[in-house]
Amino acid sequence: MAARGRERDRRFGTVRKLPSGRFQASFIGPNGQRQTAPETFGTKAAAERWLVRVHDSMEREEWRGPSRSLGRRTFREYAEAYLTENPNIGERWTETSRRNMRLHLAELLDMPVASISTAIVRAWHARALAGKGGRTSIAQSYRFLRSVLNMAVLDEAIEKNPCQIPRAGTDRPKERPIASPAEVAALMEAITPRYKAAVALAAWCGLRRGEICALRVTDIDLEVGTVRVDKTYVELLQTRRRFEKPPKSSAGVRTVSIPPHVIPVLREHLESWAGTEMLFVGQDGTRMASNALYQAFVRARKQVGVSLSFHDLRHTGQTLAAATGASLADLKRRLGHSSTAAALRYMHAVEGRDAEIASALSTLAGEDNAFRLPKR
Repeated sequence: MAARGRERDRRFGTVRKLPSGRFQASFIGPNGQRQTAPETFGTKAAAERWLVRVHDSMEREEWRGPSRSLGRRTFREYAEAYLTENPNIGERWTETSRRNMRLHLAELLDMPVASISTAIVRAWHARALAGKGGRTSIAQSYRFLRSVLNMAVLDEAIEKNPCQIPRAGTDRPKERPIASPAEVAALMEAITPRYKAAVALAAWCGLRRGEICALRVTDIDLEVGTVRVDKTYVELLQTRRRFEKPPKSSAGVRTVSIPPHVIPVLREHLESWAGTEMLFVGQDGTRMASNALYQAFVRARKQVGVSLSFHDLRHTGQTLAAATGASLADLKRRLGHSSTAAALRYMHAVEGRDAEIASALSTLAGEDNAFRLPKR
């Protein structure tokens, strides 16, 4: 009986061998239109098993084939809809995605989403890796492609997401360099004086560049020894839009204890370089541009002879704080990282620990005699 059942099911649909050697399965759907499997198969038996599953789902009245009209929409159309209709996508990721569409996904843009198979995605990814693009931007492009096609699956424009390459969307970051306390001091000495405090806040308090550029004078409390972070400043390169926004997660809103050895640097900055409202301003008294800080840092690192990005200073702060004995929960709280649900249950254990970490950082700096900033 079982053999006769399988034979009966195999009368449903057809399997043909492609020039590539793989097998394609197709069938006539309830609408009278031939429908093709969303991917090809390595063996004829695998293609036949797929047809049996489709037949069984039709028998149970569970089959919901792809919408042929939506499937004809191009990837470009779906990508634009994804970027404009999704309220959870920020402007920076939108800008990044559109750049990657232009640089890395151009060959897929005008293809109907229903025609983008697993084999096509695999071939595109191989060509992208062999090209001149960086692995980070290619991983971003793959994640974007997968997200857009997930939306097509939800719309029933396609049956299955063809993005099936393991770890293709994972970008393994390179090991970031870490500055020593002496190198941090040298960078602070070499940089334009109005930016010295910015280097200190990045290296010793773990602030991001956008967070530093968003600081108000009122965010600094030297009596208590804290800096309040509740905004970040964003500069978009393509549209040249500049705006403030809340941190990416609620964990980014935080009050960070300032190491005691940094307080004199901030006091000097408040007296000599701060604006009436913004903590960091340019020569014209307006808000300091993030790129101006970056360019000043590039000149300083060249003078000092270190290979660091400005964000590496934040990584340095995390590493130096860990050297004082700070726990993982301490570091997440201090740097504004989102934590897992398990870690959140233990956050009460770090109340009051941040000031201790800040004090220990100054002790660490004092142990390195090179950290001596000459008075100007």
